[in-house]
Amino acid sequence: MKHSLSTFGNRLALDSGIGELMQDLGETLASGDENLCMLGGGQPAHIPEVDRRWLARFQELADDPRRVASVLGDYQPPGGDAGFRDSVAKLFEREFGWPITAENVCITAGGQTAFFLLLNALAGKFDDGTERKVLLPIVPEYIGYADLATSSDLYRAVHPLIEKIGDHEFKYAIDFDALEIDDSIAAICLSRPTNPSSNVVSDAELEHLAQLAEENDIPLIVDNAYGDPFPGVIFTDSTPVWRPSMVLTYSLSKLGLPGTRTGIVIASEEMIQWIASMNAISSLANNNVGQAMIRPMIDSGEIISISHEVIRPFYETRSRHAHDWLVEALDDSVPYRIHRSEGAFFLWLWLEGLPISSAELYQRLKKRGVMVISGHYFFFGLPDDDWPHRNECLRISFTTSEHVLRRGIKILADEINQLFAQQAT
Repeated sequence: MKHSLSTFGNRLALDSGIGELMQDLGETLASGDENLCMLGGGQPAHIPEVDRRWLARFQELADDPRRVASVLGDYQPPGGDAGFRDSVAKLFEREFGWPITAENVCITAGGQTAFFLLLNALAGKFDDGTERKVLLPIVPEYIGYADLATSSDLYRAVHPLIEKIGDHEFKYAIDFDALEIDDSIAAICLSRPTNPSSNVVSDAELEHLAQLAEENDIPLIVDNAYGDPFPGVIFTDSTPVWRPSMVLTYSLSKLGLPGTRTGIVIASEEMIQWIASMNAISSLANNNVGQAMIRPMIDSGEIISISHEVIRPFYETRSRHAHDWLVEALDDSVPYRIHRSEGAFFLWLWLEGLPISSAELYQRLKKRGVMVISGHYFFFGLPDDDWPHRNECLRISFTTSEHVLRRGIKILADEINQLFAQQAT
């Protein structure tokens, strides 16, 4: 029997960039093929000290039968466990002086779900026939946002400013002169650090965006999946900021707990009530395990110490090593630039004048057992599809083991070196 799909089904059930990424990730992990080099997904690294801490917390839970019965056997309210929400609010009040309470906190089934609910609630088609969009002030931006819309194109994106640094480095910045906010814009959204480029929007840029959002009476949504205070995978100076007009999202995934599917939203009480209501309709309640595991670490402040003293140094060191190995492996004659590494789990490689598209390069590397992500997926929402830069970039994850990472980088560089050598002849 052949089934036709609704507009909703056509948008969510068919091929997508995030679907391809997760399919490749799942197949690679399931295959057990030691020759495959998985440099494509957002899978956090297995940091031994961190994994031991999760095991200890798991054991502590298991040693309390009543707690286990509650965590596994009881529904919590759709906004999340009341005690956990209170702990989160007190952490941010204690660390940053934010005047928030549990009523400003909502739990979702991961950060991806939070954005699915938020963006479709704020933008899209309205009952009066109008359409409103989400403004992406800088791209490339997180691949997972691209296909979240349930009924219409959801985004309006702005080209970044590109600062070339030295021979082989560059950095993106927001082009504020190109930002246009009118009644068709429902919200401003960005990730910090940015997935995929590792760019960190500066405090001054964030302040400017917050002012623009308040002037236009729209929310500024900041995705802190990799940011401060947890997991703290940010390698440059930055200050966490919250205002009542802002929506902040956090996740336990990049701490090393993606299997718990636990997202955290901090927003106005009104917006928190909306999200809780949508949670109730879409999933009844949230996963209790992540909240139960992490709450004592939030109360004690350990979640911040493990983020800043263990998790951040691990990824910063790995980023530096991956950068050095890539520079060593690429011929100096190749016109490459690596985005200044400021956070997250990735190197962002720009191959200016690439003889083939990044999508074709992805397929070539896949045949050689190296999984990366083609950069074109991250440039959604732009008015033009023919900007060369969008087809010249690759996202390279450095969270796998060092020997797999080094082997993958060598193969990747060999393929790129050959491409440019052939172009020169």
